[in-house]
Amino acid sequence: MKLARFLLSREGFISVLCYTVTAVFSFLSFSPANLPFFVWFAPFGLFVIEKRNRGEWKKLIYHGFGFAILFYLVSFHWIYHMTTVFGGFEWYLAVPIFLGSAILLNFKFPVFLVLFSFLAIKVRRFFPLIVSFAVLVSEFLTPQVFPWYFGNIVAENHILAQNAEYTSAYGLSGFLFFVSYFLFYIRKPKRTMRLISKFSSIMKKNKIFAKQMFTGLGALVFVLLVFFGNGFYLYNKWNHMKPIAERDVLIVQPNAPLEFRDGRNPAEEIRNLMTRIDRMVEQELKNKPVDLVVLPESGVPFFTTHDSEITRAMRIYWHQFESLMAIITLRHGANLYFNELDADIPEEKRGSRISRNDIRTYNSSVLMSPNGERKNSYQKVFLLIFGEYMPFEWMYALSGQTGQFAPGSKLDLIPYYEARKTPSTVAKDLHWEDTFGLSPNSVREHYRTNQVEEKQIGSFLPLICYEVIISEFVRKFEGDPDFIVNVTNDKWYGNSVESYQHHTLGRMRAIEFRKWIVRSTNSGTSVFTDHLGRNIDNEFTPIESTATIRKKVAVIPGEMTFYRLYGNLLSYLFMGIVGIVFFFYVKRNS
Repeated sequence: MKLARFLLSREGFISVLCYTVTAVFSFLSFSPANLPFFVWFAPFGLFVIEKRNRGEWKKLIYHGFGFAILFYLVSFHWIYHMTTVFGGFEWYLAVPIFLGSAILLNFKFPVFLVLFSFLAIKVRRFFPLIVSFAVLVSEFLTPQVFPWYFGNIVAENHILAQNAEYTSAYGLSGFLFFVSYFLFYIRKPKRTMRLISKFSSIMKKNKIFAKQMFTGLGALVFVLLVFFGNGFYLYNKWNHMKPIAERDVLIVQPNAPLEFRDGRNPAEEIRNLMTRIDRMVEQELKNKPVDLVVLPESGVPFFTTHDSEITRAMRIYWHQFESLMAIITLRHGANLYFNELDADIPEEKRGSRISRNDIRTYNSSVLMSPNGERKNSYQKVFLLIFGEYMPFEWMYALSGQTGQFAPGSKLDLIPYYEARKTPSTVAKDLHWEDTFGLSPNSVREHYRTNQVEEKQIGSFLPLICYEVIISEFVRKFEGDPDFIVNVTNDKWYGNSVESYQHHTLGRMRAIEFRKWIVRSTNSGTSVFTDHLGRNIDNEFTPIESTATIRKKVAVIPGEMTFYRLYGNLLSYLFMGIVGIVFFFYVKRNS
């Protein structure tokens, strides 16, 4: 009742308007709308609320929750779809989960408002610096499983985006709020004219005021020059960097089914899927070979090519799956990277009696060499809550759809091999229908004359789904990859903006690592991104459809960038130094 009265009041209307400005302007600035003009005004809603409620801590916290919920509704509305479809929750459970996650995963808003207001009262100056400090602290210290990072919106500008090589998206967030507060301060034309008039008259009389004005304007000019200047330098430096090699890569987007609760026949759907993958690959590669074929996450769901006692006992090993993967590699002489379900038991349990509860299942991706041999695999480490695991054991009973996956433990690059350069020598090529009567070993024997000497020519960095958006996680991989491969299944989110947002959040890794990204999705949007964060030919595959896309991926000379070496060091230094300065101001003014 109290909330309803507030929302119907003038104060409530202004508050909701502020929430809306921040949420809608942020959304419009980001992919797929891509209207970056709005990003500079998106924080205005936060600034207005803080100014109107300065020092009223309880109100600021409540307003922070208001920002969190509306921001979530506008920008991340697809999470509700994920909770019901991916998680399998009924609506009466999905709604509280959605609202709870909206507050928890956007706790940065109340933290920002309270910290900004506290420092505004205690420091009483350096307001652009205060907002930069406050937004960085709030983003670093609050949970963000689905990080938006305001800096990713700024990165829609290709020049400014290059600064991510040093600062990641966090530094761009601080830059955005610094500039935005200056714009907020001069937002009213009459006030601006009065300031100019007052400035010219006082300049002659008050040297202290003149010094402060010059300091403020000088700081703005300096920050703009640093970010735009450095961005321009890095853009030109890397734009003229010559690759040491190129790899032909084909992405196959099969639009595989997610589940069969709608009554479809699973066996028929899977057979159709395998036929579709076989034909799509052959159509693309019959006369135009490639080095690497990439299938997405869940491109062939529910099964594995890993033949072991555990996978056979769980009935997830499917010899026809392995046979088709071997046919594709041997028929076309290419590397094939695909996703599968995998399972094993802990090392300490081997050799002893085990139960079903001892078995660990993984979201895994595997490379098969041009000779049809199953090589290195990568098990997903950063699992997705409410889809691949539940935070509490008792919650699994609420959703029959949620998986119980174990996180992988290795962060190794995936080696790949030289493709076969000669045409196939067999009299008859094999296809999906042949797998009904041929084992994987029979397939390899059929193509024995096609086999070549295995020669490793490089490696790539494997990422599955949302792992690509966690910059701190990605830099844990060691070694110098030729490029990054991100396989994902965004079909759980329907025909929404999620797929574009997911990619935009992930493409920053291309700048941080100065490596190309191959993004392979089950149902769109698949795309190639270069080491400058540019989407090649701006070509995205359509959502909820089958498609193929191929490009030549440039192998950029190995160089450990600043971010790979030092991570968020610059952001930590900024927060540390500015925090110490603010501490003395707070102590002096208390």
